[in-house]
Amino acid sequence: MRLTIRASMEGPNANGSVIAGSGGVLLGEGRTNHEGRKALLLVRGHEDTSEYEHLVSTMGIHIVEKMIQPGQVNPASYFGGGRLKLIQETLNIKSGAYKQVSLILLHTNATPRQLVAINQILGIEVWDRVRLLLALFTSHASSVEARTQVRISKLLADRTILREAVAVQTTGERAGYGGEGATALQTIIGSLNRELATLRKRLGKHAQSTALRREQRRKQGLNTVGLVGYTNAGKSSLFRALSGKKVLIEDKLFSTLEPTLGQMEKTPRILIADTIGFIDNIPNAALASFKSTFAEAIESEILLHLIDASDELDEVKRKCMTTKNELNERLTETGLDQSFKTMVVFTKIDRISPQHKASLRQWIDDEKLQNVHFVSSISQQGIDELRYAIFENLFGSIQSIVVKNSSSDVGQKAVHALYSNGYIVQRSEHDEMLFLDLWISESELEKLLHQFPHTIEHK
Repeated sequence: MRLTIRASMEGPNANGSVIAGSGGVLLGEGRTNHEGRKALLLVRGHEDTSEYEHLVSTMGIHIVEKMIQPGQVNPASYFGGGRLKLIQETLNIKSGAYKQVSLILLHTNATPRQLVAINQILGIEVWDRVRLLLALFTSHASSVEARTQVRISKLLADRTILREAVAVQTTGERAGYGGEGATALQTIIGSLNRELATLRKRLGKHAQSTALRREQRRKQGLNTVGLVGYTNAGKSSLFRALSGKKVLIEDKLFSTLEPTLGQMEKTPRILIADTIGFIDNIPNAALASFKSTFAEAIESEILLHLIDASDELDEVKRKCMTTKNELNERLTETGLDQSFKTMVVFTKIDRISPQHKASLRQWIDDEKLQNVHFVSSISQQGIDELRYAIFENLFGSIQSIVVKNSSSDVGQKAVHALYSNGYIVQRSEHDEMLFLDLWISESELEKLLHQFPHTIEHK
């Protein structure tokens, strides 16, 4: 977070972007591509920073040095004031590895007071965990909806910083700055709130339209299978394996930011919904604008909880618990029905050893997890078994159907209707009679039996 206040009302410059009517408040660096930036990582105590560093590397940012300070977090400035002064002196020398450092990273969800204090002491942009994630979201947002959601989240995060920064830098200022008796703070927050109101209205309309489409699909008898899990758990890869639809697949965190819908291969009555992944320690405010995105996946008949089997067992446990907690929070926030069936899917099993798989199975037994499947979207191992398990959970047992006079016009129409509404497992023909074993919903089968009473027979 980089924030300065200028006396003049200048427009955007090369260093950042100015909110119109904000009294010259400069927010951030006005950029979405951070590839090649140099940063210092500040860590308090001996914490595991591997996931945070993975997030940073996903954006192409190079951490020049990880600086660790033992002891309790300073509530005013995260690091102690003396240590920050030493860092400032090092940065001012502008030599060696520190010459091009333009970013300070904090391994925490910092308070506005801490962010502003560090920025004022060091004089360069400061990100905590939330700002890092929002910058990552911004770089991956491609649709209008995703960009709107990210912008709302950024403004909500920035609003707290604005209040703190303006309070610090306008201490003792008389009312009237900004015109018509308004203080600088009122002008800035007013501008931000107006933009927030506009964006929320736009997002609300989009959420209404997507909710309407979901309701229409439900009335048409379409079933939805939602994919949820920790970020980079393999959701997009499994989506492609089940649907055959090409989507962005990258070994990066948050490569999927907006919901993607696809039809399960060879089954026009089942849809697959892929969406944004979960991650530890994201404040609810940072994800508040993504309600409609989560709703697309979790408002479904079956929920696949994906877990990266290639992680160490402790990581598997942590990520599994994070996903469960985040999912419960999202369901509570959105007020969605929680009657869906859950299946646990361990992905990337082509990367694990038999010993690791055995330890995972022991943990599954200890946790008494039900409906568990092991798959690899790369080798296709377990994909058909998972597909059949989805059918069984949705439709129950396989139905056996006989189509009489299958070569006639009516018979061909009946066969087409069966293929359009079910998944054919086995097919055989004998004396103008077609024998089909298929998965199909009871309601669709009843409709077809009524539509073709002399042609379709349920064995």
